[in-house]
Amino acid sequence: MQSRISTVVLSVLATFLTVCVNAAVPDYTIFDDILAGNVRNGFVDYDGVASDKRFEIFLSQLDSATTDDIATDNQFFAFYINAYNALAIDGILDGYSPKSAWGRRKFFRKLEFGVLGGSMTLEMIEHERLRPRGDPRIHFAIVCASMSCPRLLNRAYLPETIDVQLHEVARRFVNDPTRNRFDAKRNIAFVSQIFNWFSEDFEKAGGSVQKYLARFVDDAEVQDLLRAEEFTLRYEDYDWSLNGYLSED
Repeated sequence: MQSRISTVVLSVLATFLTVCVNAAVPDYTIFDDILAGNVRNGFVDYDGVASDKRFEIFLSQLDSATTDDIATDNQFFAFYINAYNALAIDGILDGYSPKSAWGRRKFFRKLEFGVLGGSMTLEMIEHERLRPRGDPRIHFAIVCASMSCPRLLNRAYLPETIDVQLHEVARRFVNDPTRNRFDAKRNIAFVSQIFNWFSEDFEKAGGSVQKYLARFVDDAEVQDLLRAEEFTLRYEDYDWSLNGYLSED
């Protein structure tokens, strides 16, 4: 009897896993749980992610999903932001790194992943899918596994909460003194290279980089100075070292 029960349980479990792998729409609760258990203050326990078998299930779901499942803007943003972040983690686990110039070329442009039944690179997801939608907040949500990138959110992005989540990560990034500092006395803003590399996106959305920054800065005095474009912008060096922990074994 016990053997028969064990067989039934294993059969049910196998069916469940098959459904998860073949599900058209990715199960963001899987990725959400993985992030919640392995991301602390933006730092990633890569070994912890690697040991979680559900991560491979989620990656498979990114590949098996179809464009019909990301028809709305909210579904689109949630899908591609989660995909970017999961695939960047996968790239690190596969032994790639954006730390060097050549490594960045491979990591962003050459390394291909299964997405929507085809192949995409991280660069394609960012520049051909997300950026054309015209919402610069995506630059604070996608994380390329490096220290100067935005801190990885320890939750998955969900279609029903995506706007609130994007606003929150934008606010956190702009007000993070390890990324951006505003010296109101000297009118100098030391800001992330992200505002330099993607200045066109911020200018188009906000009129200028400074006016866009003003939308999210908490300090009222700094807000006023940014709106008046009183700051001189100085772009900080970018730290491409790993944003977490990974054993060398």
